Amino acid sequence: MESQQELVVKEHELQTSNQHYQSLFKHNPDGVFEISKTGEVLLANPEGEAIVGYSSEELQKMKPSALIAAEEFDMCKEYFKEVLNGKGAKFEMNVINRKRERRLLRCSLLPIIVHKQVVGVFMIARDITTYRQDEELMITSEKMSVIGQMAGAVAHEIRNPLTSLKGFVQVMQASKETNDTYLDIMMSEIDRINLISSEMLILGKKQHVSFEKTNLCEILKQVITLMEAQANLNNVSILLKETAKRPIYVSADANQLKQVFINVIKNGVEAIMEKGHITITVEEKDTRALIHFEDNGIGMSQERIEQVGTPFYSTKEAGTGLGLAVCYKIMERHQGTMHFKSGKGKGTTVTIDMPIIERNSRLS
Repeated sequence: MESQQELVVKEHELQTSNQHYQSLFKHNPDGVFEISKTGEVLLANPEGEAIVGYSSEELQKMKPSALIAAEEFDMCKEYFKEVLNGKGAKFEMNVINRKRERRLLRCSLLPIIVHKQVVGVFMIARDITTYRQDEELMITSEKMSVIGQMAGAVAHEIRNPLTSLKGFVQVMQASKETNDTYLDIMMSEIDRINLISSEMLILGKKQHVSFEKTNLCEILKQVITLMEAQANLNNVSILLKETAKRPIYVSADANQLKQVFINVIKNGVEAIMEKGHITITVEEKDTRALIHFEDNGIGMSQERIEQVGTPFYSTKEAGTGLGLAVCYKIMERHQGTMHFKSGKGKGTTVTIDMPIIERNSRLS
């Protein structure tokens, strides 16, 4: 039987452990929520209460569906089920606070395990709404900068077919006859002008970020249509190779993905001093899509490769270094990565790695 002194020591240790937990809970700069196995909030720390605008007592009386954005509720349920099976989860979700404002939270779910049994869930959440808004401004700013740089090349590309159109119209005016061959060529040139200008307008339009089931090669073809203008001016050819036997689909915001591809191709074009080429290869490897952009430009040293993606570091005299920094951030959102392989005088290969979604997925 334990002595009185041993009981006092154990009680003291228990109190100390409890105070450690209370300190971690109350003074945590992130929101901490204790959630029951059925999904009800049992307790929230001060930061958690501040994020949602409700006290712990009020949260106990609320259903989870009253807090979580409706379109994300099913996703959260799936993550919650995983955690009840003893597996942690990390994700982002929107909640509706007391003021009916949407707040974006970066969440971690952890199982509460007592005597080897999961008895509940801890959610640790950080409000990243302002951070994400600043990030969006940076991405938009860089996108408009790229569009501005492309404008001259696109205008030149459009001017060429316009010159042809003017010439054919003048010939038919002089002859007072309609030539079907001329009309076919004119329609083809008009279609090209429409295609280029439409892509430019879509890229420049401010749109809500939306992840949808996207055909990877279709996005690349649209980007090549835009980039051919600048490539032609620099005497560079762009070739797309598809090695997959079937379409590859990814979950993506099409405009942001285009922004990444445009930046990579643009850098490749600018790295080629004379006549050159950029070869884009798309392949499927297990559950990942690999997109390789290979150019025969001047290349980079290992030291420079290690600095690529660092804001305000640029290999160009007038560059800010924000372009690739933004690309890295966009790929992080798409659960993807970017890798550079290069050598001085040996060209550069940029590989983008992204998860493929199920072909029968209903993601929309």
